[in-house]
Amino acid sequence: MTNAPATTTVISPSLPAAQARHTAQRPVAPRARLRDLIDRRVPWRSLETEFYTDADVFALDMELVFGRHWIFAATDAEIPEPGDYVTVDFGPYSVIVVRDDDEQVSAFHNVCRHRGARILDAGSGSVGNIVCGYHHWTYGVDGQLRYAESQPADFDPSCFGLRRVNARSVAGLIFLCLSQETPPDFDEVAAIVGSYVGPHKLARAKVAAQIDLVENGNWKLTMENNRECYHCSGHPELSCTVFPLFGFDQGELPARLQPVAERQRKAFAETSANWDALGLPYGLRQELDSRPTGYFIEREPLDLAGESFTPDGSAAVKRTIGDFPTAKLGRVGLHLQPNSFYHVLGDHAVSFAVLPIAPDKTLVRTTWLVHPDAEEGVDYNLDTLTSMWKTTNLQDAAFVERAQQGVSNPAYLPGPYSPVEYMVEAFVNWYLARLRVHLDAVESTS
Repeated sequence: MTNAPATTTVISPSLPAAQARHTAQRPVAPRARLRDLIDRRVPWRSLETEFYTDADVFALDMELVFGRHWIFAATDAEIPEPGDYVTVDFGPYSVIVVRDDDEQVSAFHNVCRHRGARILDAGSGSVGNIVCGYHHWTYGVDGQLRYAESQPADFDPSCFGLRRVNARSVAGLIFLCLSQETPPDFDEVAAIVGSYVGPHKLARAKVAAQIDLVENGNWKLTMENNRECYHCSGHPELSCTVFPLFGFDQGELPARLQPVAERQRKAFAETSANWDALGLPYGLRQELDSRPTGYFIEREPLDLAGESFTPDGSAAVKRTIGDFPTAKLGRVGLHLQPNSFYHVLGDHAVSFAVLPIAPDKTLVRTTWLVHPDAEEGVDYNLDTLTSMWKTTNLQDAAFVERAQQGVSNPAYLPGPYSPVEYMVEAFVNWYLARLRVHLDAVESTS
């Protein structure tokens, strides 16, 4: 039976009808135009308008970035039993992610092999077989065609199974790669992620809530916004427990952050004693723009009580998610290129999947995971658990929409990044480097 989220909400902030739009058009092929945009980009400056507004650039993002890298799609907790599935949509793609009869994760393009109809419409569910609603071609959860009515005698169903998509589960997190040539470094990164996240046992967790928020902005603006804390004064709820020092040089902190840094030092001394006692890794590891699967991971303390994302920092869930003897474990902060970020705490975990819809529209899916035996109303209050990120996500959506409005204005010129935005620069570097690699490969075979 599907482990359905306790809360599933779709929110779409309104986009002003008078928003200015400016998409430069040149009589040049899309790939050549993208190459020109890449080559003239100035380091440590934001990208040009077309990267955020142009339909051709968006299509190439889907082909060269989302089509050829490992993309975060879901959590194991969303499909705990055989036959449980979710559908994941991004750009022109729709993928079925299903738990098969061997309890392994499989993924298939959500396209019938008969005449191409979309097969599953629901975002999640549970099936015995996967049945197309058009002509009722029926597939097993292994993707093999089981039934197709009124076919000729020489029809071979083994030739018409669903098209498979590469799927990997890493410490309870599910990733997809549409390309048959998957990035060669993923095993190494998966081992690093597993060493930090694995002890929290997310693969056996359950979904407490899931919220879909449609941001009115390009997917890269969503990722850039997440990669810096330069704007964190706009997140008072987040800053209750997350030290807003991300990206800052400890030796050059503004005066307003000096007391925060002192609290962080004390919190680190206290919390790291728990990490050491439990054998949990916590050193910073990052290779954000120097490899195909860019990543950042670090275990950090939290402010106040140091246990969770609540107003006083105390645990939001009575049962620790990894059966730890204490909830005072701070958080594992994890970023993975190109589309995900996570917070893994002692009492719960939160994942964020960034799924592009259109050049100026992006879905952000937030999922809260708790101990499999934690009971709502007994071990946790859902509003207490989700309140901080529900509020912060709406604040971020407003920032992203504001940025989209600005980069769409004919007056926009790329501006300089602050040194504290080094992870934005790293994200942009990674993005442009991956485009170059795949453009070079395409051009070498044409």
